[in-house]
Amino acid sequence: MKVVILMEDTCADSSCAYEHGLSVYIETKKHRLLVDTGKTDAFIRNAQKLGIDLAGVDTVILSHGHYDHAGGILAFHQHNSRAKIYMQRAAGDNYYHNDRYIGIDKRILELSQIQALDGDLRIDEELFLFTNITGRTYFSKSNLLLSKRVDGQNIPDSFAHEQCLVVTQDKEHMLFSGCAHNGILNILDRYREYFASDPKFVVSGFHMMKKGAYTQEETEAICQTAQRLNRMDTVFYTGHCTGEPAYLLMEPYMDGKLRRIHSGTRML
Repeated sequence: MKVVILMEDTCADSSCAYEHGLSVYIETKKHRLLVDTGKTDAFIRNAQKLGIDLAGVDTVILSHGHYDHAGGILAFHQHNSRAKIYMQRAAGDNYYHNDRYIGIDKRILELSQIQALDGDLRIDEELFLFTNITGRTYFSKSNLLLSKRVDGQNIPDSFAHEQCLVVTQDKEHMLFSGCAHNGILNILDRYREYFASDPKFVVSGFHMMKKGAYTQEETEAICQTAQRLNRMDTVFYTGHCTGEPAYLLMEPYMDGKLRRIHSGTRML
């Protein structure tokens, strides 16, 4: 298995671009796939510099319906018009940060490769997508600034458009998320409904980034999250929307199980 971070907010390789966004390239025994495509087409140039041929990708997973994860899809289509693109149908709805539109480019919905889902999907023995994450343990307060526009009115985003990918190789499971808007603990609770063991590793933003200082309640929740994650036999690779202050709060509780990702990071 091969996992390379094609786009993230920071850079590990000076030859790679970085931006507020996320894109992960994965090779398995059967597949070449992408989880998200960053904010722009810059992930394509990073792939070229890293020696990754995106023409060979057969599967694209859109983790949720925000521009910083879907912004490169149309450019990717110009390089590869064969790969299937799996997204929750709700990812095509209208999403806002306060009054700023942060949803996906609607032209994406017109692509013939789009596989619009209404829930979980077993793609094959290697790839499984799940959604319907309803728990609210440490539901980030920054989520309260995010909404869905329905009939001209903004309503709180339930993040029903968020989906997670589980990759299975040699009986081991790897979990990939985008921003974990529903909360990483709640995502893992949902994961355990399907799988009997902890994932070998998790790649995900934790959506803990915040302008300004954390409240005492938020600080305690971040530290408690780290303590609960540390009980698992899992390594957590995180970045993007986690934020450096949250990372530094979590790290002392996680006994080396928390690791940063950057543009150009080769995990495996």
